[in-house]
Formats: sequence, structure tokens, C-alpha cells
Amino acid sequence: MRWIVMSKAITVNIPHELGRAEARRRIEEGFTRFSTQMGAAAGAFTKSWDGDRLNFALQAMGQAISGSIDVEETVVRLEVLLPNLLGMIAGKLKGRLQKEGQILLEKK
Repeated sequence: MRWIVMSKAITVNIPHELGRAEARRRIEEGFTRFSTQMGAAAGAFTKSWDGDRLNFALQAMGQAISGSIDVEETVVRLEVLLPNLLGMIAGKLKGRLQKEGQILLEKK
């Protein structure tokens, strides 16, 4: 028997009170920290800004992950496309992304 597991999209909306510029700055810092922490384990990691949208892609555990982050004045919208086997843990990952995003964007 052959199992077919499709890619799974995750969307997370994170409200914030920082304004667009500060939210964007914190997201940039967060991605820099993430890429440093992941090091060689993440493999190829790319990111690029197109206006207030950050597009990113990385290789993890032999899987390609891609997505985007749209930064608005009062909300950040994160969309991640998880391939194959990683799609099976999408629910857990969504909760983790929501929590980490709220911590990153909380007003301090």
C-alpha cells in the first residue's frame, strides 16, 4: 500500500500594537536569530522583502518549506507551506508559530 501525504498550508494571524515599521524590524531580527540557531541543520535558507511582505524558503530534514509574512499596521499574517511528512504535524506547528509570534510581537 502506498501512502500519499499532500502538502499542508498553515496560516497564522498575529495581532500587534507595534505599528508596521517596528513589527517588520522585530520579524527581521527574529529571522536572523532563527537562521543563526538553525545553522547547518536548516540547509539552504533564503529570505527577501517585497514591500511589507517577507518571502522565505528553507530546507529542513530533507524537506523544502516556503512561506511569506505580510506585515500590516495591526496584524502580521504568516503563511507556511509544509511538504509531505511535515504536513502531518501542521496542527502542532501552527500552535507553536502562533505562540512564538505573539512573544516576538508583544509590546515591551
